[in-house]
Amino acid sequence: MNRDTQLQQLREDITWDMVIIGGGATGLGAAVDAASRGYKTLLVEQYDFGKGTSSRSTKLVHGGVRYLEHGNIKLVKEALRERGWLLKNAPHLTSVQPFVIPVRRWWQKWYYGLGLRLYDLLSGKLSLGQTQLLSAKETLALLPALAPEKVKGGILYYDGQFDDSRLCIDLASTAVLHGATLVNYCTVTGLIKEKKKITGITVHIAATDETHTIKARSVVNATGVFTDTILKMDDPDATNMVDPSQGVHLVVDAIHFPGTHALMIPKTDDQRVLFAVPWHNKVVIGTTDTPIEEVAAEPLVLEEEVDYILEHINRYVSPQIRREDIKSVFAGLRPLVRSKEGTSTALLSRDHTIVVSPSGLVTITGGKWTTYRKMAQDAVDNAVFISKLDKRLCITKNLPIGDPLSVQQKKEKMIQEDQRLASKLHPDFSYQWADIAYAVRHEMAVTVEDVLARRTRLLFLNAHAALDCLEQVVLFMQIELNQSDEWVQAQKKYFIELVEGYL
Repeated sequence: MNRDTQLQQLREDITWDMVIIGGGATGLGAAVDAASRGYKTLLVEQYDFGKGTSSRSTKLVHGGVRYLEHGNIKLVKEALRERGWLLKNAPHLTSVQPFVIPVRRWWQKWYYGLGLRLYDLLSGKLSLGQTQLLSAKETLALLPALAPEKVKGGILYYDGQFDDSRLCIDLASTAVLHGATLVNYCTVTGLIKEKKKITGITVHIAATDETHTIKARSVVNATGVFTDTILKMDDPDATNMVDPSQGVHLVVDAIHFPGTHALMIPKTDDQRVLFAVPWHNKVVIGTTDTPIEEVAAEPLVLEEEVDYILEHINRYVSPQIRREDIKSVFAGLRPLVRSKEGTSTALLSRDHTIVVSPSGLVTITGGKWTTYRKMAQDAVDNAVFISKLDKRLCITKNLPIGDPLSVQQKKEKMIQEDQRLASKLHPDFSYQWADIAYAVRHEMAVTVEDVLARRTRLLFLNAHAALDCLEQVVLFMQIELNQSDEWVQAQKKYFIELVEGYL
């Protein structure tokens, strides 16, 4: 997946069967789907792949236990099915994660236990494990961080876990493997129409100051929280579709939450669930649900959101987790589909919605990471129908994602050619310099943030550690990308300011 090669393909004067705007989970999934069906596919992303919501999740591949309580059986059943296929198609980035729900009253054990038995039944042959009722002693053995006086028992159940932005990169490489062209840092500046129907887009590539006109038989808007921007580019009078909601997560060392089991708190003060999930030898705790007026590429964590998470987790754990224990904090925006006035974002549906505009623009938004494949299939099916392309069957249910063996072999070859690449990026993490070299040469990483936030997860795991690596990484990338000293200074300045939001 070489960026120069992808750019050269974008510059070709051809008509694409499908142009996808947005390089998050849904857009990349659509690119894999369309390309694997044999459609000539182009995807453009204004930032980096997975820069927004898709790299800032709770790291769970799950059916959504709490949606059962809301009676949304259809969504849960679909998500559980998709969970099973994702774990099968990307085993190198996913795993089965055992969860424990601690209870404080005896009746809660049966109430949640029955709900989770239904959860198991809905997953059918794709079940990940049998739900079990636990005694207080068994619960504390699995979650030793819990305060013993607050536990009367628990329920053990199973869900999936994954690395979100790494999955984005593997989806991108899979799309390219099947013939798609993908370009990051490529901004859509306009939609081209003939007789009121979309026939293409115009794009701008900032790094080279290029402007291109792209011809397309169909255009898919998969821009997440930026959905309304593209809708208004199509029709200035279009009604907003998205109510953005911010979710914040804290990352702490595993010493504060030892063991391999995750915690699920079934009901917070605002009717949400709260998770504490082991991830990359750290623990991710979250999340919040804060309505947001302004959509930003880099959302800011609010002080009250950190307080909220600490307050709720500390009702269960001992010793208490303090602010100074937090290694990183990150915020993501959910593209929730707009509903009735006055409805809390915590209660808005996580189901996805597709809208086809009079111009033929296919917009898909809402949904959740777990159901990205189904969302992509629905978007591609609609684009094929609207543009009268030859109908071809979707094959992504059983399509392997990424090629981990090939990636490892290429990294080993790099190390053989340059032994320095075998050394660790940071003494506290397993990342090697070969990971950085591979990200730049084969994964279209063009900024320090791409490398330290998404190709590796250092910024999300320990913001100070990411800052420690900045000097060496930027100089390494300068040589790899043949960049100027001015580029180095600009990268340093931006990344230092970026890290402030994660501290």
